[in-house]
Amino acid sequence: MDENLEANKQIVINFFKTAFIEKDPEKAVRLYVGSYYTQHNPFIQDGKQAFINFVKHWTNDKFDRQFEFKRVIAEGAYIVLHVRQTLSEDDKDFDVAPNGKAVIDIYRLESGKIVEHWDVVQVVPAQSMNNNTMF
Repeated sequence: MDENLEANKQIVINFFKTAFIEKDPEKAVRLYVGSYYTQHNPFIQDGKQAFINFVKHWTNDKFDRQFEFKRVIAEGAYIVLHVRQTLSEDDKDFDVAPNGKAVIDIYRLESGKIVEHWDVVQVVPAQSMNNNTMF
């Protein structure tokens, strides 16, 4: 396998863990983001500071979020994370997604640094029309 793909996967995993699990978006940006950060989520502005502000606000609420990496896919300059996001048992009654959310994050890297992001978030329903899981 291409060594750059494996290195890029680790960069994105480390970025995500630092920003969202360790709740340190400043460090995540400092270590893993390039000279610019283009955001495709329509609810977040472009730029590094906008990302930092979003993560600080999002991780400062009362919920204890848990993240489980299901897949990490690499192709060229793109890394895709498939993540299950859930809440602690104590928090589930307060959220619109008590079964968690399926999240796809797509990152583009340049020279080993993250410069662009897309995401898609889907609520995991209580019941499914088929016997397959979302993961």
